[in-house]
Amino acid sequence: MDLKGTDRGRLLDYVAAQINQWFPDHYAGDVRPAIDRDLDSALDRLRTCLTGVRVWRPGEFDYLHSSQYTIFLYYLANTIWRNRQQENPCTKLFYLNKALNGFECFYDNDLPDVFFVGHSVGVVLVRAKYPRHFAVYQNCTVGRDHGGGPTLEEGVVMYPGSAIIGPCRVRARSYLAAGAVLIGRDTPGDCLVFAAGAEPVFKRPKRDILADIFRL
Repeated sequence: MDLKGTDRGRLLDYVAAQINQWFPDHYAGDVRPAIDRDLDSALDRLRTCLTGVRVWRPGEFDYLHSSQYTIFLYYLANTIWRNRQQENPCTKLFYLNKALNGFECFYDNDLPDVFFVGHSVGVVLVRAKYPRHFAVYQNCTVGRDHGGGPTLEEGVVMYPGSAIIGPCRVRARSYLAAGAVLIGRDTPGDCLVFAAGAEPVFKRPKRDILADIFRL
């Protein structure tokens, strides 16, 4: 992994300093070792993800690129949780991501090995299965209702202000246009989803939208 403008040690210091600035509690001395143990695994996962996104240079991580840093903080928290179930540092990383980037995705939520965050502000992702090539932009929500949560297939793209709520089956290559909302509705797949009154409208895309975002 090419760490733009930093190296592993300085990145470790940077993240630990951010956490201890935001959360100056009696666990502060435990944060840096917790991050250090799983940082390399998290960076390996990050490399795979960033390399799969077309607009980013393969294998390069810029810690001052807010979308890339959002993804990094998620992978770091999720990796620590997978490997060690350490609630304190994972919770702090989750809150740090929420505070810095407006990205609410809990550390035990399983995002795929390749996904894209266009703009992180206002993104809320409930616990669900998120297959590969999931893309999300600002002010999007994936949520549950009393009937349960959604099922997403590979290649779902959520443009700004869109939402998927409740027991929806969002089939492969479904692209939600800005403001489109699915509440307990399925999609046919390989479709654009538009907001049109109370019911969504499905249209066939004219190009391979997924290939615009990801290296397929």
